[in-house]
Amino acid sequence: MSDSPVFDVPFMLGMMRLHEREALHTPERLADWIEARLDQGLYWFDHADIYGNRQGESLFGAALKRRPSLAGRVSVVTKAGIVTPGRDTSPHGIKHYDSSPTYLIPAIDDALLRLGVDRLDHFLLHRPDPLMNAEATASALDAAIDAGKVGAVGVSNFLPEQWRRLQSAMRHTLVAHQLQLSLAHPEPLFDGLYDAVLSDGLSPMAWSPLGGGTVFEDVLGASLSRLAQAYSASSSGLALAWLRALPGHPVPVIGTLKEERIDELLTAARHDIDRATWFALLEEARGQRVA
Repeated sequence: MSDSPVFDVPFMLGMMRLHEREALHTPERLADWIEARLDQGLYWFDHADIYGNRQGESLFGAALKRRPSLAGRVSVVTKAGIVTPGRDTSPHGIKHYDSSPTYLIPAIDDALLRLGVDRLDHFLLHRPDPLMNAEATASALDAAIDAGKVGAVGVSNFLPEQWRRLQSAMRHTLVAHQLQLSLAHPEPLFDGLYDAVLSDGLSPMAWSPLGGGTVFEDVLGASLSRLAQAYSASSSGLALAWLRALPGHPVPVIGTLKEERIDELLTAARHDIDRATWFALLEEARGQRVA
C-alpha cells in the first residue's frame, strides 16, 4: 500500500479482541473475514504485541499464510514498548515500558514474523517511556526504516514534548499519533494536545472512539439517539462522524470484529454533520454550555 501517512479510510480495524473471537481463530475463517473487509475498502489493521499476549498478531499472520494473496493488500499498524507482568523477566514481575534498542529491535523482527508481512506499514511506540534514551531509540527506529522493515514510525499516548524529544534525535519523520479521543473523551481538543498533533504534522488515530460504549449512556446517549434519527444514521455512526469532522480527520480505531456491526459503521460513519450539530453534541458530552 501507499507510504502516505494519511489514513484514507472511514475507520481502522482494531485487532485488540481478535484473541477473544474464537470463531475467527481458524486461518481459513479469518482469511475470509480479512478478505471481506478488504473488499469493503477497509485495509488498515491495528495491532499491538500485547493484544492477547501476541496472539492477535499470530492469528492474523496464520490467516495471511493460508491465503498469501492477502498480504499485499493489507496495511498493518503494530505497537510495542509495553512489557506485561507475565513477560517481565525481572524478580518484580511488573508491568513497565521499554523503548531501548535491545527491546525494540527484536520486537519489530518478531512482529514481522508473527504477522507474516515483509514490512510494517506503521510501527508505533505504545507508551512514552520516562527512561527513554532518545538518541538510542531514534537510531533503532531510523535503522528499521532504512532496512525496509518499517514504512513509517509514530507514537501512541505521547505528550508533545515527549514525541518532540524523540523526533529531534531522528533522521526520519514521525508520521502518526494514536491518542484517546472521542465524545466521551474530548479533552485533547482543549488542552492543546490535538493542536500539537496537527501542528507537528502527525496523522491522528483515535483509540476508543466510542468511549468504550459510554457515549451511548445518559444525556449524551439520548442526544445521539435523537440526532441519529434526523440523519438516518446510528448513534455510533454519528459519534464517528463527529470525530471525522475534526481538522486532520482523525481515523477511528474500532474494536468490533462483528461483520454486521462493521457494515453498520461503514454506512453511518460516512455522514457529514453540520457545525451546529457538532457543537450540540459537544455540549452534551461536556455537560456544559459553549462559553
